[in-house]
This record gives sequence, structure tokens and C-alpha cells, in this order.
Amino acid sequence: MGDQMPDSLQLVIGADLKGQPIAQAMRLANRHGLIAGATGTGKTVTLQRLAEAFSDAGVAVFAADIKGDLCGLGAAGNPQGKIAERIAGMPWLNHKPQAYPVTLWDIHGQSGHPLRTTLSEMGPLLLGSLLELTDSQQSALYAAFKVADREGLLLLDLKDLKALLNHLRDNPRLLGDDAALMTTGSSQALLRRLATLEQQGAEALFGEPALQLEDILQPTADGRGRIHLLDASRLVHEAPKVYATFLLWLLAELFEQLPERGDADKPLLALFFDEAHLLFNGTPQALRDRLEQVVRLIRSKGVGVYFVTQSPGDLPDDVLAQLGLRIQHGLRAFTAKEQKSLRAVAEGFRPNPAFDALAVLTELGIGEALVGTLQEKGTPEMVQRVLVAPPQSRIGPLTETERTILIAGSPFKGRYDQPIDRESAYEVLMGRKGLAPEPEAEQGKQEPSFTEQAGEFLGTAAGKALKSAMQQAANQIGRQLVRGLMGSLLGSKKRR
Repeated sequence: MGDQMPDSLQLVIGADLKGQPIAQAMRLANRHGLIAGATGTGKTVTLQRLAEAFSDAGVAVFAADIKGDLCGLGAAGNPQGKIAERIAGMPWLNHKPQAYPVTLWDIHGQSGHPLRTTLSEMGPLLLGSLLELTDSQQSALYAAFKVADREGLLLLDLKDLKALLNHLRDNPRLLGDDAALMTTGSSQALLRRLATLEQQGAEALFGEPALQLEDILQPTADGRGRIHLLDASRLVHEAPKVYATFLLWLLAELFEQLPERGDADKPLLALFFDEAHLLFNGTPQALRDRLEQVVRLIRSKGVGVYFVTQSPGDLPDDVLAQLGLRIQHGLRAFTAKEQKSLRAVAEGFRPNPAFDALAVLTELGIGEALVGTLQEKGTPEMVQRVLVAPPQSRIGPLTETERTILIAGSPFKGRYDQPIDRESAYEVLMGRKGLAPEPEAEQGKQEPSFTEQAGEFLGTAAGKALKSAMQQAANQIGRQLVRGLMGSLLGSKKRR
């Protein structure tokens, strides 16, 4: 590429040992990628560098902040020492310390905007994986969702599903031909699993307002892609299954909702899945197969998926085969098994006669990597030894004050912060029993809804008619959503 500054349609990774830029065409960024390496070798900084490059090109980014330091993207950098020396060695980089447009998210709503989805949107397949159900329990869950679909019962949060399971236990005739699937044992097992999920604090993930994809894809006023960071520093340790399931849901939702784009000069969105092995560990084979299928097909929707992990061996071979950009930081090999893995990593690159990739893997310093890019036609380029370009934002976390200021100035402030608890399965089923919802279920209730205000305006009779019509419409939406986000991949046509 010579000494010319790569344009915005290039995903610049860094420079080779001669100081020449190493980059890949942005139009190939939907071919996915891998950032791997041992702890402390520079994976997070590389992720930060790529997130900046995508943002500069107008591509939205969603990433998990595992260690809490990726949020430094929201503050300008102050390069010193070796970092400043590396920047000086890349004059074509045109490095300008700057903050990037970052939105902070947190499932618990403590260090960012609350991040939610609904049970109906997640669907029984992903929910079953989250609950780690047996085959018989999974069948019972499907039967429950089927009844909710048929009865027009919205499943928004965990109390909705618990109410439904208790209702089906008391009224097994509602199951019809599926009655044999919902035994007393399977029903109780599902309720126990839901209780365990609540103990992990996972109930915060389910409810409304649910995350809207258009908010993730929305660019900033200056045309840069917004960088969305999920604070997973606690989540990945305390509830790793919840973390993995949310990312799987996001991937599936993008696949379901985004239209085909064909060839484009850049992707719509880059997804970074840190601690990627958690997406596959203990995942049922049916879900694992669907995940591999989604990764293969979602590139045509303009989404690039980048897995971040310690070793490529953490990912299934079928997924590895789909990854175009490969950035491999240093690895250590002390045992025979590790040495075998090291050889497999080296053999995954297209050889470069200038050096031995296997030998270099154990020599790489912090911020160095073996990089395999794609040529213009999409075929692998020869592996290069690369000095990763330093990010223009801060390397290191935001202070609590800076984080608070960032959240306060967010364009989504007020949109997701206050929970909404509208009428759904819990309220409907309690009403059928002639019982009022328990007080804690009423927490988070908002001002009177549009339906209620309209009813008051139109008068009692007209108001009741309008409310009934709108409730029917809401129930119809619930029936359309309830099949779950991977329905089309399971062979059933998803109804929108």
C-alpha cells in the first residue's frame, strides 16, 4: 500500500516491520474475524483500534466490555512513551487523540442504560439454553409458549412465564394434544430453573422497554458509527450463561430483522464477542448448529462478527472456517497439548516465506500480532507480522465521573431508563382468578397509557371499545412475536 494514508474504506490494523500499512478493504469486513491471544498480549487494545476504524467509516459497533477498560473509547487518548514512539513510526496514520461516540449499557442499569429484551422476543430455544433444560423440560417449555401464542398472552418478563406455568399446572386441558409434555415434574423443574435465574439477577434482562435495533444502527450527527458497549465485567463472572444468551439473542435478532444488502462498500454493524468460548460451552447442539448457520448467513445482512478469545481452538471448526480477518497475538505453549494447538494456529494462516509463523507466535511482544487479511477478491493474503496501531482514544477505563457524564449526555437518556410493566400474561391470569397483581409486580408502572387516556377522552362506552380493540392488536403482536427469533431457522416461518 506504500506510504499513502489508507482511506476510510480500509480497515487499518497497523504496520509491518518495514512500517508499511496493513489493512483490509472495509467492504470485506462482513466476512467476520478473530482476535486471539494469551492474557496480557494486547487483544483489548486491538479491539479498541478496530472499533475506532469502524466508527470512523460510519459503521456501528456493539461490543462487550469484559474488563471495564474498553469504555476508554469515550475519552481522548494521551499517548506517551512506547505508544508515542509507535505512532511516530506510522506517519501515514494521521493519529489525532479524540473521544469516540460511545453509549454505555448494563443489564442491571447501574453503569449504563438498562438493556432488556422480552421472553417472547427471546423465544423458547434460547430461553431453554439459558435455563439449561433437559429435552423433556425443553418440550414442556415449547408447549407453554404454544399456549401463550394461542391464548394471546404476552410473555414479557419472568413473572409472566411463572404465572403461565402455574396456570397450566392447574388447567392442563389448555395444553390440548401437548398435555403429555407438561408433567408435574417438568413444570416444577421449570419453575425451579426460573427461580435460580432470578437469584443470579437475570430478571433484569427481561422486560420493557426492550432494546430496539434501529437505536444501535443510528449514526451520529457527524456521520460516525456509534459504539455501544455492554458492561459485562460482573456479568461474565456471575452469570456467564446470561451474557452468552444475550449475545446469541442479539445476533439472531439482527439476522431476523435486517434485509438482504448484497455487496456494499462497508457493513452496517460490527459485533465483537469477547470471551467467545462462552457462546459455545454447554450450548445444546441444536442451538449450536443454528448459531453456525447464522454466522454464515448474516454477512449478507451487512453484519460482521468478530470473536475475541484466548485461542482459536475455543471456537468450533465450522465457525473458524468462516472468519476472514485473523489477528493472532502471542501464545504460550508449555505442554504437548498447547504445542499441538500452537501448530494448528500457525497452519491456519497462508504461509509467508519471509518467516516461520510457528516460531514467531511465541516471540510476539505486547501489541504485536500475526495478521491474516483478505485480498480484494476475498482470498487469504499471506500472513504478516504486524505492530498494531495505537487507538486515538484512551487506553484504560473512564473514571466514575466521566462515565456518569457520558450516560447523562446520551441520546438515549430517558428512552430505556424507566421500566414499563404493561398488561401481559401475569396480569391477565391474575385477573382470571379474580386477584389483584401483587404490589411488587406493580413497581415500575408508568403514567396512564395512550389507550387509557384516549378512553377517558372519548367517554366510557367509546373508551371501552377503543381499549378492547387496541388490546386485541397488542395480543396479535404478542402472537406474532412469541415463536422466537430463530423460528425461521428451525423450519417454521416467522410471522411478522
